[in-house]
Amino acid sequence: MSKIKFFLNESMPLEMHKVRVVQKLNLIPIEARKEALDQGGYNTFLLKNRDVFLDMLTDSGTNAMSDRQMASMMVADDSYAGSETFYRLEKTLQFFFQMKYFLPTHQGRACENIICKTFVKPGDVIPMNYHFTTTKAHIELNGGTVAEIFTDEALKVTSDCPFKGNIDLNKLQQLIKEVGVEHIPFLRIELGTNLIGGQPIALENILAVAKICHDHKIMVVTDASLLADNIHFNKEREEFCKNLSLHEIVLKIAEVTDIMYFSARKLGCVRGGGICVPTVELFDKMKDLIPLYEGFLTYGGMSVREMEAMAVGLEETLDPEMVNQGPQFIAEFGKKLMEQGVPIITPTGGLGCHVDARRFIPHVKSEEYPAGALAAAIYLISGVRGMERGTISETRNPDGSEHPAGVELVRLALPRRVFTMSQISYAVDRIAWLFQNRDLIKGLMFIDEPKVLRFFLGRLTPIDHWADKLMKKFREDFGDSL
Repeated sequence: MSKIKFFLNESMPLEMHKVRVVQKLNLIPIEARKEALDQGGYNTFLLKNRDVFLDMLTDSGTNAMSDRQMASMMVADDSYAGSETFYRLEKTLQFFFQMKYFLPTHQGRACENIICKTFVKPGDVIPMNYHFTTTKAHIELNGGTVAEIFTDEALKVTSDCPFKGNIDLNKLQQLIKEVGVEHIPFLRIELGTNLIGGQPIALENILAVAKICHDHKIMVVTDASLLADNIHFNKEREEFCKNLSLHEIVLKIAEVTDIMYFSARKLGCVRGGGICVPTVELFDKMKDLIPLYEGFLTYGGMSVREMEAMAVGLEETLDPEMVNQGPQFIAEFGKKLMEQGVPIITPTGGLGCHVDARRFIPHVKSEEYPAGALAAAIYLISGVRGMERGTISETRNPDGSEHPAGVELVRLALPRRVFTMSQISYAVDRIAWLFQNRDLIKGLMFIDEPKVLRFFLGRLTPIDHWADKLMKKFREDFGDSL
């Protein structure tokens, strides 16, 4: 694997690529960052990227493409219907998942729309290891509800459990008994559970869950968007997978999956997505919705150039030296933060490094959105844009009260092959300073709150003008430094 032992008895991840194209970054003064926060309603989604120094909001659609991917885009067949590009991608996916049929979409949430409109009806219950925001919204819009049946380890922010994304088998059996199979159209497995820190699920757990489901004639739907990180952790942490290749792990997951869907913004490092199924019956149930919501069956709302690049990106996902880059750099990021006393989710998972806002600013109540406040504070003092993954990402209870999240996290995503170790060290330095001055951070309150997926477009304001006080302290300590 791509680690190297240094003379000073240290080990660190080593980039297994060289930089050939660069993009200029912009680090604006803290006063300008404060103005950007005011204009963006203290929601990092509403910041303009020109005001961001290191964009760690997400790895969705922001991973760097390889030279082979860029080259492949030159041979795309730009046809509305019957494009050779589509058939090349379809053939790659047939090899990758060993599933015969492929429905293209423009990204992962489009897959969720198609699947939920086809299979979810009012009164249905969809069990899963942990919900994702758009998944839950699509299920609820079609009259269903989500049942999270994660293990007791899932919400422990400090843990040595290697697979906090596992499903509790006893809870699954009990849910089937209580709800009835007629009200469970499918179970959803999320590889690399996003909202609890990119935590993986064990292959043995997947196989056990699938057996229970199939014994009860319940379909298994797998969200493979974060498959690359998950199979890395399967290989590294699971004895069952030590002697399996990455592709063999993929195929064992696919073998027990009825519907596989993914966002290529994560899996494949391009923009797009798709649904893969092994039978024509499942294909026929969903195919009519693709032209209605996405595009014709041979492009599904995707650019053919990115379809070509997706095929190459999927091939590269089976390269251990590509798959390990994200998890290794995230682990190093986490290690450096912990050395400074900064509380993070352990063990580190995929996607990015996840800072535990509840331990970082324990004086801020869930109803005052600690993860949102911390994400805003990190941007203010550093120009680093992270993402709130806490109570703002939840939905309110039916009575209008807040539904506190199980965990309050700020995700600092590390898109693959994008950031250098010096940039990570800069982020660590600024966050460590913020931790020393954490008492200055207070909460946030909504001034404009959308009813659906409020974390995308909601606007908030700081309680007690804490951002001004934090900016003043920064100037006292750093002087004219940016």
